[in-house]
Amino acid sequence: MSTKTLFQLLFAMCALGTNAVHAVQSSSNAKFSLSSHYVVGGEGRWDLFTFDAKHHRLFISRSSHVQVVDTDSRKVVGDIPDTDGVHGIALAEDLNVGFTSNGKSNSVTVFDLTTLKVLDTIKISGANPDVILYDPASKHVFTFNGQSNDASVIDAVSHKEIAKISLSGKPELAVANNAGKVFVNIEDKNEIVVIDTRSNQILKTYALGTGKEPTGLAIDVAHNRLFSVCGNNKMIILDTETGRIVAEVPVGSSPDSAAFDPKLGLAFSSNGKGTLTIVKERDPNHFSVSQNVRTKKGARTLAYDPDQHRVFLVTASFGKAPPATREQPKSRPAILPGTFEVLVVSPKR
Repeated sequence: MSTKTLFQLLFAMCALGTNAVHAVQSSSNAKFSLSSHYVVGGEGRWDLFTFDAKHHRLFISRSSHVQVVDTDSRKVVGDIPDTDGVHGIALAEDLNVGFTSNGKSNSVTVFDLTTLKVLDTIKISGANPDVILYDPASKHVFTFNGQSNDASVIDAVSHKEIAKISLSGKPELAVANNAGKVFVNIEDKNEIVVIDTRSNQILKTYALGTGKEPTGLAIDVAHNRLFSVCGNNKMIILDTETGRIVAEVPVGSSPDSAAFDPKLGLAFSSNGKGTLTIVKERDPNHFSVSQNVRTKKGARTLAYDPDQHRVFLVTASFGKAPPATREQPKSRPAILPGTFEVLVVSPKR
């Protein structure tokens, strides 16, 4: 290869790298907006849901079943039945299986990620499994149980409950660092508990400072940062190793879920009153709100597509709440038939 040809090749490679950097920087500076929404209908209220990047599917909890939506066709392509009181869905992509937390039956449903066929039902010892998380480092599934204030640990291969971890209070959302640690918000104690996923023991507890009633939780693995969204409209940002509070930023009303995009350096908080707060990580110690995107009332939980930088939210239209009764002192309005929909927030092109 001649010196001239080698120089041309190196120049082309540098230009390609520069263009890639510019593309990421451009996307990270892009304004997000509610780019589309589509009705999928179906029965039941909803809670948590998750995105399967490999198959381009959303798994949405709908009270007694899990609705499976193809994000390319925007159609319902499957359903996982008999998940009574389902709250969350965890995906073990390396095992090609998914797990649902069934709050009313105190069980976990195991299903095939390709065919959606139910493979097993696991009875657990905890009460009201809510948030569910798969940790690839240990191949353990954790259900965080809202009534018994503990976590059930399931071997994802054998489908057996192998441990139970007592917690200091009511657990909410959790994340894994994929290196042997799980972090979980404790809603009524305003703290985060750190769990070692190999020993299934609590390592330490982090106080959330001014943050109250934490729900959603996200993680920046590369920079050891946790993003805890709290009921008093704050996102508390902590160091995963020390628990040091690095920053706090305001978020919208009634936040419930969070996500982090490592390519763009953006954290997201979905807020039930109808906004999505986007927080920019300028560096691991400096954070600021870059946008509050108008969504729709009720869109309190989210799922994230890190490849196309899309935030998925779900909501519906409601009728009037029925009169309160002794059995139902806090009656909730019914979902209007055929109004359940998926919202998509993405960078403006």
